Amino acid sequence: MSGAVRIAALVFLAALLQASVFSSLLVVGGTPDVLLVTLVSVALLRGSITGAAAGFGGGLLLDVATLGTLGVTSLLLTIAGYWAGRYGETTGRDRAHAPLLAVVVITLLVGIAAYALHFLLGEDVSARHALVTTLLPGLGLNLIVGGPLYALARWLLRPVQPPTRAQEVEVVV
Repeated sequence: MSGAVRIAALVFLAALLQASVFSSLLVVGGTPDVLLVTLVSVALLRGSITGAAAGFGGGLLLDVATLGTLGVTSLLLTIAGYWAGRYGETTGRDRAHAPLLAVVVITLLVGIAAYALHFLLGEDVSARHALVTTLLPGLGLNLIVGGPLYALARWLLRPVQPPTRAQEVEVVV
């Protein structure tokens, strides 16, 4: 099975589980965002373009499955996938703390951006509920599922090795 098919299957499964199981699982006032953590894992391993594409696809699947405002989740997850991929490409790919640090930062940024986007769309959203009551427990739960999901994604996707560089160059005139 090719890498693109594995990524698509992983994101599809995460979106399906998020919409059916984890969205109704309330632990200490928050829910784990399995799709976001899976997306961060894929983006760290495969880069920004793959992360953005997977974020768009997963967000669109989640929007359709939950009958939410079409495009909100896909916009947020596209940006999150891109920035997680950039972090992985520039500094974080071979650091042990990179997955958990990326999960913390991106969970916080996506939560704040989701609140702002819903506010701009004119939907009734309480700032306290969105930014304190559900975001902080959700952040803790994302950290708990972050390690195992990153390990699973790393096992399934096996990081791409950088191409070998040419040892010598021949000039042909």
